Amino acid sequence: MEFGQFCPIAKATEILGEKWTILILRELLMGSSRFNQLQRGLSLISPAVLTKRLNSLVEYGLVFKTKLPGQKGYEYLPTPSAKELLPIFIDLGNWGMRWTRANLTSLDYDVEFLMLYLQRSIKPENLPGRTTTLRFNFTDFEAQPSWWIVVSGEQVDVCVLDPGKEVDVYFTSTVKCLSDIWMGETTYRKEINAGNLKLAGNRALTKNVSSWLNQCIFAKTTP
Repeated sequence: MEFGQFCPIAKATEILGEKWTILILRELLMGSSRFNQLQRGLSLISPAVLTKRLNSLVEYGLVFKTKLPGQKGYEYLPTPSAKELLPIFIDLGNWGMRWTRANLTSLDYDVEFLMLYLQRSIKPENLPGRTTTLRFNFTDFEAQPSWWIVVSGEQVDVCVLDPGKEVDVYFTSTVKCLSDIWMGETTYRKEINAGNLKLAGNRALTKNVSSWLNQCIFAKTTP
């Protein structure tokens, strides 16, 4: 994609304007570095398109591709030029919170994306003990209604199969309800009082979820 202009916005758009490119960079800046991790954060992207976009970003110098020692596959890391995009992406996200929330549809509420970002939002240092297990039951997602997050020390994992551990906190809601709480558009208390969210388990954890489960970084931006 070329615009034939020397304008720096035009040249930047030639690199960033392809579908999926900004979101691939978002995932890299949020800590994803493996191909399968990137696919988790971009569930609708095809492997072929992801490969093509990554190769373009390597060519443009935004991504460093390195072979994993002793393993199959590669690791993808953002270069300094990619890291400079982080404050720009944050500004873009704030703009999106202010002006695009009214355009959301039911198709935008992706349970896998929600669980990935809930995983990233856990604050292990604020959880008691060495292991904490959370179970999420989504009443509007028949294909895979139950998900788990297991926190062991500093390691946080998402499971789609029962890990066989005692559950400390149960969340029961729709995907939209929990997404809206994480995005800061409503609160745990409001949704519990409205009957949209059931929160059960260890009282020390359920009474102040926000102390160990952060909201989205755009949560304070008013739509």
